[in-house]
Amino acid sequence: MKRMERKLSKRLNDIVLALPLYEGIRVLEIGCGPGAMAREIAKHVGSGYILAIDRSAKAIQQAIKSSQQELGTGKLSFKQIAVERFVPDSDTELFDIAVAIRVGAFDGRHPEIEKQSLKNIAKYLKNGGRFFIDGGDPIKEIKLDDYK
Repeated sequence: MKRMERKLSKRLNDIVLALPLYEGIRVLEIGCGPGAMAREIAKHVGSGYILAIDRSAKAIQQAIKSSQQELGTGKLSFKQIAVERFVPDSDTELFDIAVAIRVGAFDGRHPEIEKQSLKNIAKYLKNGGRFFIDGGDPIKEIKLDDYK
């Protein structure tokens, strides 16, 4: 049975197109939900790699189920973990960019969780790595210099 291709929402598509994606880039997506944006990003990274994380076991299960083709390429993987506790596998290379869309850790309601999350992201980005969240037109960059 052929997998039915689901259309990405205009909002998420605009976000993907606004990200500075290029051949070979390494992307960390935080709060991936069922994986729709991760699958789309995978189309734009060439030989790059995307690790998509979410605190919800159910979301990760849905993402894995819906992403078998992309998972088979080796350029996409999923991990169930909250961003404030995120630690990649020991052999994981640092990321070029991180992106978080509609993630509660960055909505201002939980300052301690946000601070720990930003420290984690800064720790696992390469020098010059960039972090993007929603709220811009359509994204905005958050500087992490204070968290390194």
